[in-house]
Amino acid sequence: MQASSHSPTSQQVYCLVLTTTATAQEAQNLAQGIVEARLGACVQIQPIQSIYRWQGRLCNETEFRLTVKAPQARYEALERFIRAHHSYETPEIVQIPISAGSAAYLQWLDETTQGGPDEPEPEGQFALP
Repeated sequence: MQASSHSPTSQQVYCLVLTTTATAQEAQNLAQGIVEARLGACVQIQPIQSIYRWQGRLCNETEFRLTVKAPQARYEALERFIRAHHSYETPEIVQIPISAGSAAYLQWLDETTQGGPDEPEPEGQFALP
């Protein structure tokens, strides 16, 4: 039997948001804050090796990539949250649209990020654990 999939409609659009941190602890704190604020349904953390130029020099650093699964409607608040709680001067914050996915998973994503007691506070009022 084939699993049911769902193509988002104009009212149900989802995305992956990527960012990186310098430490595992910062990644953990940021991920927990995002999920508690219901800005993302799930955040995955992976150690990665990044090679990039910063302020004229070549850098080769271990970082931690956060992949956030979120409704498109939460993107602006999610970006503000990341900027407000990130240690980098210029953090990576990129959005990748989700064109389709498991209907059950996308329904869970919607339910997990809607209202409730963990509704995000007004802009600038986010708190990390």
